[in-house]
Amino acid sequence: MLREEVLDPQFRYEAEHLLPRYVEIERVLAAEYLRLGLITAREAEDLGAALASVDAHTIDSWREQNMSDIAFALERYVEQRLPSPIPVWHVDRSRNDLQSCAQLLFGRDELAATADALLRFGVAAHRRAGESADLPMPGYTHFQAAQIITPGFYLAALSEQALHTARRMLATYDGIDACPLGAGAMAGQELAWDRAEMARLLGFRRVQPLALTSVASRGWVAEVTAELGLLGGALSRFCTDLLTWAGSEHGFVDLPDALSGISSAMPQKKNFPVLERIRGRTAHLAAYHLDVLLGQRNTPYTNLVEVSKEAGANLLNAFTTGRSVLRLFTAVLDGLAFRADRMARACEQEYFGGFSLANALTLDEGVPWRRAQVIAGAYILAAIEAGRTPRQIDAELLRTIAGDHGFELAEPERALAEAFDVDRALARMSSSGSARPDAVRAVLDEQEQEYRRLREEWSARATARHEGPKAVDRLLRSHPAV
Repeated sequence: MLREEVLDPQFRYEAEHLLPRYVEIERVLAAEYLRLGLITAREAEDLGAALASVDAHTIDSWREQNMSDIAFALERYVEQRLPSPIPVWHVDRSRNDLQSCAQLLFGRDELAATADALLRFGVAAHRRAGESADLPMPGYTHFQAAQIITPGFYLAALSEQALHTARRMLATYDGIDACPLGAGAMAGQELAWDRAEMARLLGFRRVQPLALTSVASRGWVAEVTAELGLLGGALSRFCTDLLTWAGSEHGFVDLPDALSGISSAMPQKKNFPVLERIRGRTAHLAAYHLDVLLGQRNTPYTNLVEVSKEAGANLLNAFTTGRSVLRLFTAVLDGLAFRADRMARACEQEYFGGFSLANALTLDEGVPWRRAQVIAGAYILAAIEAGRTPRQIDAELLRTIAGDHGFELAEPERALAEAFDVDRALARMSSSGSARPDAVRAVLDEQEQEYRRLREEWSARATARHEGPKAVDRLLRSHPAV
């Protein structure tokens, strides 16, 4: 029963996802045994050759003979392929730091792969922002039409979110890039292991300083799932806007048929279930993080199956779901079409110039700001009740309303014409970071540099990860004693 419910599923999971990391660690241990003078160069080569032959299929045949434990199975598998026994192999060793190190190597690689998907997503948002920075569209606050923006302005915010998360993921990666190997069971090891060298050979930037932290903490699992949960929460909001804008009431955006669905009962409907899938999957990301937290809380701070295995049972799901969300959302961005005619028509129907009218009344006519807002609001209310559109300005109406509040206007017609001119709405925004097209492009230029920097940073981490195994090869094959 224990095999069926616990041990075999764990073994198969580790054989599929962690075995290459266990092999990598064992090769580093062989190189360290060689440095310590406990094995010969020939024995190190024999260990390296045996380890190179293992895979998920071959290791599974050793499962039942080794209590369904991946570390024991790997040890027995290698022993059977050695020309002669190596008595000291695995002396002064524990499975605790071995397992902790394999899991961290896996998590580190998965985090890097997720960051790569995130940067691809961000670049897609950045590209589409540049393509649509001149198209006026309604912007909303409190679920109400508020000011004129552009799709480029909006997508620049999505791109900024991707950059923000990519920076946080890089900081998380650097924070967890500490090698636990050499911690032993919890209190350290008796031989003079060169932990710094083992960390270097495994591609870590440093050693985890304390042995207890190395085997007791799985805080990094909570940290990476937290980042995924936070990203999911942000992406769900952007996805909600796209769902709204794609609805028949707005019709601002469209997706190609390949990313769309149909109704089996209502042939007039074109549905976008991919957006619903994306938003639905972002909820899983928050749930996976909560699962990790609940699995770790109120446990002793030491090596535990509850923390090391059960609390991280959904780690792979978190990574694969996060990358799925990013892949789907990237496809949406690539296929997204903005319907300029529908967006422009909506801009012309709403009184977006109320804020600008109040500004003009204060700056050009000397009306105190709060009184100017009251007058502008009264004009808009009266115009709507009279059935006028924003373009059908009524200077006399504005003059009368201002007079009722004790102010005489010099040029009410000019104030109205400029305030409710849709084409001028974006140009009026002069502050940095605004929806004005050139301001958006200035932000996009800065973002482009940041994407380049982050690519370089992640590339440097990848180089460090890949150089370690190459160094181990050189040690096992070209030791002076060979």
